[in-house]
Amino acid sequence: MKLYIAEKPSLGRAIAAALPKPHKNCKTHIELGNGDVVSWCIGHILAQADPEDYDGDLKKWRMDTLPFIPQEWKLKPITRTRAQLTALRKLVKQADEIIHAGDPDREGQLLVDEVIDYLNVSKKKKSTVKRLLISDLNLPAVKRALTTLKDNKDYIALSVSALARSRADWLYGINLTRAYTLQGQKSGFNSVLSVGRVQTPLLGLVVRRGQEIANFVSKPFFEVEAHIALTPEQPVSFTAKWQPSENCQPYCDEEGRILVKALAENVVNRIGNQPAQVQQLEKSEKKQAPPLPFNLSQLQISAAKQFSMNAKLVLDVCQSLYEKHKLITYPRSDCRYLPKEQLKQSGAIIDTLAKGSLPCAKQAQDANKSLVSKAWNDKNITAHHAIIPTEKSPDNINLNTFEKNIYLLIVRQYLVQFYPAFVFDQTKVNLLIAGGLFTRTAKTTKQIGWKVLFSKSKHTEANSNNTNDEQELPPLVQGQMLHCSHGELIEKHTSPPQYFTDATLLAAMTGIARYVNDPQIKKVLKESDGLGTDATRAGIIDLLFKRNFLTRQGKQIHATDIGIALINALPEMATLPDMTAQWEATLTAISEKKANYLSFMQPLTETVSAMVIGATQQPFTGLPKVAFKPKRTKRKFNSHSKKSTNKVPRKIAS
Repeated sequence: MKLYIAEKPSLGRAIAAALPKPHKNCKTHIELGNGDVVSWCIGHILAQADPEDYDGDLKKWRMDTLPFIPQEWKLKPITRTRAQLTALRKLVKQADEIIHAGDPDREGQLLVDEVIDYLNVSKKKKSTVKRLLISDLNLPAVKRALTTLKDNKDYIALSVSALARSRADWLYGINLTRAYTLQGQKSGFNSVLSVGRVQTPLLGLVVRRGQEIANFVSKPFFEVEAHIALTPEQPVSFTAKWQPSENCQPYCDEEGRILVKALAENVVNRIGNQPAQVQQLEKSEKKQAPPLPFNLSQLQISAAKQFSMNAKLVLDVCQSLYEKHKLITYPRSDCRYLPKEQLKQSGAIIDTLAKGSLPCAKQAQDANKSLVSKAWNDKNITAHHAIIPTEKSPDNINLNTFEKNIYLLIVRQYLVQFYPAFVFDQTKVNLLIAGGLFTRTAKTTKQIGWKVLFSKSKHTEANSNNTNDEQELPPLVQGQMLHCSHGELIEKHTSPPQYFTDATLLAAMTGIARYVNDPQIKKVLKESDGLGTDATRAGIIDLLFKRNFLTRQGKQIHATDIGIALINALPEMATLPDMTAQWEATLTAISEKKANYLSFMQPLTETVSAMVIGATQQPFTGLPKVAFKPKRTKRKFNSHSKKSTNKVPRKIAS
């Protein structure tokens, strides 16, 4: 008997659909017509053991037991999925051959490998395990994958990389959370001060933004605009902006803005009633392709901008649309591309939407099914493809407001793939006035294309490129003499950075390289997923709010006194994304067999040990005095268990 172990039930069902019928569907597995079986994990069904699982005395948090570094690592079953693990234990014993069908990424490799190891599969059977790599759940793609099985041992390095990441996050989170929580208690703060490789740099980002705003001093700067007419007798036709020369740089800030008013006033006085020569004229037709379909992070950013929905809410709504209503594909995706095989379903999806009663029906009716956008690219598919609507009709499904809004966002982002490009003429003119350079760029729309699906709302990112460049220019030729009727001095003031919102904080996590100065670290972060992953970002942000490290003021996200005090107490390296980049670089090297497990873990344990010692020497300032109040639970819900106030909380490892 062959046993296929998928990462999740949906993948298991997709594999079974490509294998011999008839099928017998059981709760924990599917029995195939030829006697083989398809089963699955439900995401991770094993977790790192808690410190008290190694030694009961470690249930109580004490500084003299830190750092705790296991000599032999243990895993334990996750309670809610224990039944599935029990089923797998029985099936693994019966199986003659095992096919590993985890997602084709680092975590997917480890997820099934650790189950095989935990269930003590014999060395002989383990040596014959095959690897099934599926990134597209469409039937033809699954059938193709089943004909190209690999040896699972070829992917050991990938699994070791994920294992190192898992253990490192545990070591870092458990030890530093305990150390800083205990140190906080000495200051009278009797609540958890969680520290993690991802959550803490994210908190540091918000704390530093608040400090930048608090310390910001606005400074005036000056711009000069020339008002241009075709002839001295005609009215002003357009304006052009002065570009300071190199000689003016001593009077500019690092962004090239003029800081000396007298210099700008001098330019204004010099250009009034002067000829303006067209020194350079550039005309070009430009095309803007439709935006790619959503991955989870981009969907969360768009929903935050348009509907003020936080990341956790968007994820919950997506899960409902996927699991309950079956209206969208797998939502926890980090990919914005689609497999070419999916084009075969596109016509049916568009037809279903066109026949529906939702506002997207007209958009679907006008879609051109023959168009193939850059979204269809097999080379860019990761563990999952982009989030798109399924062939199921939304009619007769009672969607709440949140579900409807998110569904329509996903549908629109899919339908734009079947609309032509946005086409516009761009004209850039350079004028020479009294020896100074003035420029103007103008855009004229030729074909609205896919942008017809987007409103002109200030919230719509698709139109964010539309600026005052829409002002048209009159017909001009190079060398033409125009007339500057007068100059205008415009005084502006530098503005502080904005507080983070749900949208901009998610954008910061995905583009964390912007906040790093070191070129090497910046490069690593650009090549990685950023801070956290699409599947974890919502939970990490939510955790910071639950821990009372962050708070909302309207749409703005602020750090609380507790969050600020924690960041101020931690060593700077713990509060910056640099360490995450260094981890990722080494973990990638492990997966590519250019580094090994010990080369990563040994320096890490030394770092954790040093940071624990540092915590004992760190006095906290700014922490409120909080007396610990245990949660009161009704006896009928918790009649036979008591939670120790010293137990390690979940969700601290990242």
